Amino acid sequence: MAQNMGAASSSNDVGGSSREQDRLLPIANVGRIMKQILPPNAKISKEAKETMQECVSEFIGFVTGEASDTCRKERRKTLNGDDVCWALGTLGFDDYGGALKRYLHRYRESEGEKVNQERVNTEEMEEPTHTNPQPRNYLD
Repeated sequence: MAQNMGAASSSNDVGGSSREQDRLLPIANVGRIMKQILPPNAKISKEAKETMQECVSEFIGFVTGEASDTCRKERRKTLNGDDVCWALGTLGFDDYGGALKRYLHRYRESEGEKVNQERVNTEEMEEPTHTNPQPRNYLD
């Protein structure tokens, strides 16, 4: 079955090809991620990359769909990181959900630090500079 899916992603069919490309992560990115895990001299076949490409794209859709259902039930339009963590736990990926929650916490802390630093920089730029006032003409 993976061969058929991989073949579909590399087909030249005008109608299906562009939709397939929109649905899948770029194969170069998938290959790069896979390469990081393997020993330096390891090679990855095109078939393995295409299979992984299909799997990760399907996984993203699966988790996003679950998170989206929660947002819809709560009448929210914006899906956030907490929704993704919750969906991972609900779908049985508790280990990943916990790791992602820790990442999300660190991310939010770093973003908060960036916002605070930007405020300080903006305030420093807005401080009035002491300029010499125009000399008064006392003869008038």
